[in-house]
Amino acid sequence: KNLSSLAASQGNKAKSKYGEYCLKRGIWYGVSAYVLWGFLPLYWHLLQDVSASQIISHRIIWSCVLLSLAILLSRQAMAFWQAITTPRTLGIYALAAIFISINWFTYIWAVNQGFVIEASLGYFINPLISVLLGVVFLRERLRRTQWIAAFVCIKRNK
Repeated sequence: KNLSSLAASQGNKAKSKYGEYCLKRGIWYGVSAYVLWGFLPLYWHLLQDVSASQIISHRIIWSCVLLSLAILLSRQAMAFWQAITTPRTLGIYALAAIFISINWFTYIWAVNQGFVIEASLGYFINPLISVLLGVVFLRERLRRTQWIAAFVCIKRNK
């Protein structure tokens, strides 16, 4: 009995350390994403001689190539095929692709025209609008800390 309880406690420690490791790794992934995102306008600025529509075209084509490769390597080609042959799912994917393309076209155009601050502010406000729409239309309930975070962001902008 003592050996089994010892083994169980060691298992919990291992799970706890793994959880801490994943949390730290996740935080670094998040920080890295935001740092890279912060430098992205500099990259788009280097491409200011290229039209936003050409940049978006390349982005769409290369995304399709890389995602097709990812789908094949993850052996999910059948699941993907089933999803895109369902008209409703295909419609949702198409609508999402249109909205993302409009979003990225606007962002790249704004940066290339020198509206970096305005474009960045739009990206800052966008999640707040998404939260508002979720609360109003989808009747999502925010936890207390989420309300506080939203309030701080809104108050900070005024």
